[in-house]
Amino acid sequence: MIESPCILVCAIDIKTGYCFGCGRTREEIGAWTIMSPDNRRTVMAGLPARLEALERRPRRETRRTRMAREKEQGV
Repeated sequence: MIESPCILVCAIDIKTGYCFGCGRTREEIGAWTIMSPDNRRTVMAGLPARLEALERRPRRETRRTRMAREKEQGV
């Protein structure tokens, strides 16, 4: 299984070209499965800085966030 930063929030910021959910570009998302493991690790290392650079965050709750919230609430 290929590790992926995808959190199922697929919306690209027009200003930066980064996905609001994972921080990757469209090109990186499209090529992810054919990238070498080293290339994927290099991209993933830069994602936190990319996500910090985004000016706004997505409005909808991600699946990962919802699952964590439900776990805390004992749902």
